[in-house]
Amino acid sequence: MEAGLRRGLPLGRILLRPFFTRRRDVEHVKNLGYGDAGKRNLLDVYCHRSRPAGAPILIHLHGGFYSMGRKDSQALPLIYRLASQGWVCISANYRLRPAVRHPEHLIDCKRVIAWAREHAHEYGADPTTVFAAGSSAGGHMASIAGLTPNDPAFQPGFEDADTSVAAVIVLNGYLGQYFGQGPESSPLGHLRPDAPPYFVAHGDHDTVAPLDVVLPFVEGLRRTSRSPVVHAELPGAQHGFDLYHSVRFETLINGVEAFTAWVRTSRSGPPQGEDLHLGRRGDAG
Repeated sequence: MEAGLRRGLPLGRILLRPFFTRRRDVEHVKNLGYGDAGKRNLLDVYCHRSRPAGAPILIHLHGGFYSMGRKDSQALPLIYRLASQGWVCISANYRLRPAVRHPEHLIDCKRVIAWAREHAHEYGADPTTVFAAGSSAGGHMASIAGLTPNDPAFQPGFEDADTSVAAVIVLNGYLGQYFGQGPESSPLGHLRPDAPPYFVAHGDHDTVAPLDVVLPFVEGLRRTSRSPVVHAELPGAQHGFDLYHSVRFETLINGVEAFTAWVRTSRSGPPQGEDLHLGRRGDAG
């Protein structure tokens, strides 16, 4: 992990253009349909303009309390950096409350994974290497998706699709129950020994999704899973630290890069139960 964290930070971008995320070498393909729910079933693809073969896939799901939000709004510094390095990144809308409730959001997430395995090769991707990621509510969704691979209960009409993922990345995620719907609506309700590796990043000053809702999941998964569970605790960070370039988030992205490299090469990851403490208490971002 240390090698990834020593990567130089783009200080010019952080200081002068913190909200500018686009890169010239990244192609942004907008509004591709993956379901029949109109604009709520659209996704965007970000890929390197050279479209190198065999690229890993990152699927990101936005937050918004399951009742608002859209693709192309969160974690863009992460998405653009990975796409610039040859990844195929997918950012997807999904159906929202009150029109639907759990597990319909999760079913949309599974549909995105199935779409990626079927279509992402058109953009240079390796469909066998899929990482699921999400911010806030999207982290809740990605966490359950990683723990319910190929579960027909969450794949109506596409039961035979492979919805397993290589690993899960959670950014300021809410990891409790879905509006009091019961343990089965929480990632804690789906713990399993063969879970994929998890990278959970959270600010210790998060007042929207408090850390005490996250730690039981991290600790429970560590007790249950045979795979690495990395917890990156960000001192002083509030909710939404992934919205723009900052020293904290760019450093965290370095850690994500190191984590995904380990998953891709050895599937062993960092030592079981490793914690990361990034940034200095009081830093903005």
